[in-house]
Amino acid sequence: MSQPSTPKNKASLSYRDAGVDIVAGDLLVENIKPYAKRTMRPEVISGIGGFGGLVEISKKYRNPVLVSGTDGVGTKLKLAFALNRHDTVGIDLVGMSVNDILVQGAEPLFFLDYFACGKLNVDVATEVIKGIAAGCEQAGCALIGGETAEMPDMYPLGEYDLAGFAVGVVEKENIITGAEICTGDVVLGLASSGVHSNGFSLVRKIISRVTVDLHAKFDGDKSLADCLMAPTRIYVKPLLALMKILTVKGMAHITGGGLLENVPRVLPHNVKAVLDKKSWQMPKLFAWLQAQGNIEAQEMARTFNCGIGMVVIVSAQDAHAALRHLIQAGETAWVIGSIQARVGEEAQTQV
Repeated sequence: MSQPSTPKNKASLSYRDAGVDIVAGDLLVENIKPYAKRTMRPEVISGIGGFGGLVEISKKYRNPVLVSGTDGVGTKLKLAFALNRHDTVGIDLVGMSVNDILVQGAEPLFFLDYFACGKLNVDVATEVIKGIAAGCEQAGCALIGGETAEMPDMYPLGEYDLAGFAVGVVEKENIITGAEICTGDVVLGLASSGVHSNGFSLVRKIISRVTVDLHAKFDGDKSLADCLMAPTRIYVKPLLALMKILTVKGMAHITGGGLLENVPRVLPHNVKAVLDKKSWQMPKLFAWLQAQGNIEAQEMARTFNCGIGMVVIVSAQDAHAALRHLIQAGETAWVIGSIQARVGEEAQTQV
C-alpha cells in the first residue's frame, strides 16, 4: 500500500501549531498538585494525574447513598475577566455544588473540575484551580481530578469556562427530603457573603447602565468590585455539625430563583414559608443593585439571595439551640420566618 504523499514546500505541523500546548497543560498539572494534596481525605485511593479518581466509601456508613451535583459559575466569570480577578471563582464553583448536595444531608466526599479555554494561560488557570482547592478545603472534600481543555477558536482570548461536579454520601435513613416539615416549624436564615454566583447577567446589565468606579470604596473598606466578587459562602461544616446534634427537617440553598423559588423545593404541598423581610438586614450591595436597576421587590426576591444564602427549617423546640450552634460556629444567622398552613394554590414562599 502506498504511503500518503507530503505536500511540497509545506512545513511539518504539530499540535502546538494548531493552538494546543501540551507542555503548558503538563505544567498546570504539576502546579496544582500541592494544592489538591491539601484536600485529600482517607477515602481517596488515587491522586491527581490518573485517568480517573478512585474513592472508597468509608466503613462508618451502614447504608450509604451517594448524592451528586454539578454546576458552574455563570456570567460572574465575565466580571472576573474584566477585573482580572481569578483567585476566588474556584471557591464559587465548589460552593454551588457542595451546598446543593448538603441540603439533602450529604457530606461531600470529592470534587472534579472542568476548565475550558481557547489558549491556556498557566498562571491564570493555576489561580483558578487554587481557588477550587481552597473551596474543597472549606467543604472538607477532596479535589481528586478534573479536565483542562484547550480548544483553539472556541473561546475569546483571555476567557475560560468552568464546571464542577461534587459527590457526597448520606445514610439512607438520614436523607433530608422536607417531608416532615409541618406548621409551627421555624425558618432560619444563614447570611450570604454577597451575590454568590447567580443573577450576574442582571448585575452586569445594571453596571453597564451606570457610571461607577468599581474600585472605589463602597462598603467600609471594600470596593464595589470586592463585594461583587466575594465568593459563595460554603455552609458544609457548620451544617453537618448541626445535623449531628438535632433534627434538620429541610434546607434550601438560595441560588437562581432566589428565596421565592428555592424554598418551595423542600416544602410539602400543604404548607408555606412566611418570611419577615425585617428580620434580617439586606446588605448594602443588594440595596444598591435594586436602586440602580429600579428592580421591583418581587423581582429581587426571585433573582437574588438578598442576603440569605441558606435556609434551614427546624422544629420550634430546636430553633433556639440551632441558632446558637450556628452563631457559635461563625455563621451570621437569624430566625426569619415560620411554616404555616397553605390555602389552596397560594405561593409557598411569602416575603
